[in-house]
Amino acid sequence: MTPMAPRPLRKSPRQSLRHRLVGRRSRMISATLALVLAGSMGASSPMAVAGDLEDQQAALRDEAARVQHSLEFVDGKIAQAAADLVLYQGQLPGAQQALLDAQGRVAGAVQEVQALAARVDLAQQNKAKITQQLDSDKRKIADTRKLIGQIATQAYKSGGVPSNLSLFFGSNQGSSLTDTIDLADQALRSQNSAMDKLTQQSATNVNAQARLAAVEAEITDLKAKADAALAREKAARDEAEAKKAAVDKLIADTTRLDAQLQAAKPGIQSQLAKVKAQQDAVAAEIVERDRKLREAWLAEQRRIAEAAAAAARARGQATQPYVPPAQGSPSAFGLQHPFPGNIPITSGFGWRPTPPGTIDFYGQGGYMHTGIDFGAPCGTAVYAAAAGTVFSAGWANDGGGNNVKISHGVVQGNSLTTIYYHNTSVAVSVGQHVNRGQLIAYSGTTGNSTGCHSHFETWLNGRAVDPMNLL
Repeated sequence: MTPMAPRPLRKSPRQSLRHRLVGRRSRMISATLALVLAGSMGASSPMAVAGDLEDQQAALRDEAARVQHSLEFVDGKIAQAAADLVLYQGQLPGAQQALLDAQGRVAGAVQEVQALAARVDLAQQNKAKITQQLDSDKRKIADTRKLIGQIATQAYKSGGVPSNLSLFFGSNQGSSLTDTIDLADQALRSQNSAMDKLTQQSATNVNAQARLAAVEAEITDLKAKADAALAREKAARDEAEAKKAAVDKLIADTTRLDAQLQAAKPGIQSQLAKVKAQQDAVAAEIVERDRKLREAWLAEQRRIAEAAAAAARARGQATQPYVPPAQGSPSAFGLQHPFPGNIPITSGFGWRPTPPGTIDFYGQGGYMHTGIDFGAPCGTAVYAAAAGTVFSAGWANDGGGNNVKISHGVVQGNSLTTIYYHNTSVAVSVGQHVNRGQLIAYSGTTGNSTGCHSHFETWLNGRAVDPMNLL
């Protein structure tokens, strides 16, 4: 799978609004297609549907850590690659959803810009109409004023309104007084009508000017909102670019790691087989050692019982047939934590199924984690969980690096062995007796380990058991 190149960013902020919208729309379609293709190439994970994002991420990291621990006895780099593969596969669905959400925000921003552009266009059209109306009103007012002037002139030429003096002398230039008054009355009515019309036109003009000012203010406000919308759209697009780059990287990384692990799978499985054989040999050694210890303990219990019975018979006392003692509680060993209480447990005891989408190197759907891991920093003091005798100290060829193995003998019919792996150094030697809580090593990351920690195992009667049930 080849990651797709990111879409180019918008380069010219001075382009016209409509031209920029067209370019953005086409890029949005391209990004959506890229998302669909990316989704078809990614591997799905059940953790991707976790309700809470923080819980999901924590679960994902835990799963990656379990995968890493599952290969701790093989190869540190391979274990890290397998853990990263789980992490990347688990992150991919969430990253794809984040990209989809970002694309949705881009689409919403584009719609907002388009809506504002349409409102700006409508306001501009309204402004043009009002401006045209103002020009028309100005012409009408001018025409009306001209008409008023003409009426006044005509009235004057027609004799106008006679004064008392002209009436008194009868100087009406050949016309009767009645005619003169009629003409004056008509002129006055025409002039009053024209004046009313002028008043109405002036009021309409004032109203249009107020409307024009309001539209111009609206245009200014809309343009400011459009600029802000464009900024939001660019921010959303930049975010989508970043989300897409993250998706592309996850796809590339998962593809690379999967190919790497698939190619290394035969070698890894061969290593696992060798490590398993070595660990089986250690287990067989513990089984045989504990068997002999329990047999010796039982023989000693029988000898003690028989000696007591012989002494009783010598005193003439009755005796009962010998019955082997029943096993007591393992708590009788009095185990303590090999680390102070503030050192966390990073991986528990038990079966570890192979996570979906990863490689089953064991060929059986998972593996058995036969101990617990303490997240101890390198150099942390390691203490004996109980008193016993060291039968292995230093480097061992079983993937555990510098180790300490202690036999705690038999207590109430139970035999116990504890093992401490991946130490930086050990502070005891083979054959040495140690007390409960005695310093025996310093934690580290030797052997096939991917980081500072301590792998602690408890073997009860020749079988690995959960240390937490004994501590």
